[in-house]
Amino acid sequence: MQPNHSPRKHFSMIRGFHLADFLTLGNAACGTLSVFFAMNFMGSHRLSDFLLAATMAPAALLFDVLDGRVARWRQAQSVLGRELDSLADIVSFGVAPAALGYAAGLRGGWDIAVLVYFVCCGVSRLARYNVTAESLSAGAAKVAYFEGTPIPTSVVLSGVLAYCAWQGRVEATLWGGAWPIGPSELHPLSLLFALSGTLMISKTLRIPKL
Repeated sequence: MQPNHSPRKHFSMIRGFHLADFLTLGNAACGTLSVFFAMNFMGSHRLSDFLLAATMAPAALLFDVLDGRVARWRQAQSVLGRELDSLADIVSFGVAPAALGYAAGLRGGWDIAVLVYFVCCGVSRLARYNVTAESLSAGAAKVAYFEGTPIPTSVVLSGVLAYCAWQGRVEATLWGGAWPIGPSELHPLSLLFALSGTLMISKTLRIPKL
């Protein structure tokens, strides 16, 4: 007797998504748009393109907050949702701010190394959170505290860069100027990315989760 296999439906993966998962995708969409607007700015040099890229950061943060609240409200938290949230976060709060920094003028050799370091710290921080979330929650519905700063705090970097752009201090006139160091140069502003990345991977810094 042949086993009865039910036919697979089209878009079966999407059909399994919860409302919170679609909000998480909104987060990822904002991060992707931020990268696109940053690239547009490098070609157009229009302030509006840069500000739109920076504005995507708080928009992504709004989606990030809402997806967690909706998941808890509907009691639809899942391993898939947690992984999806981390992947969206690395786009919106890791790659997008780094792209915005590059578009703003952080293009020296040392700047690029710092931006890569920042993104790698974000990836590492999210991976560690996913692995340790269960132990940190101690049986509760959510973790009691963050080890290191949460990656969405990088929205502050986007805000700083937006302020620089508003003041006309980007690219050749980037705030802080540039320091020639060895074979390349470093813009002091990139050190904010280095600080943010380092705080994210700290194991001794504990921040209560509200």
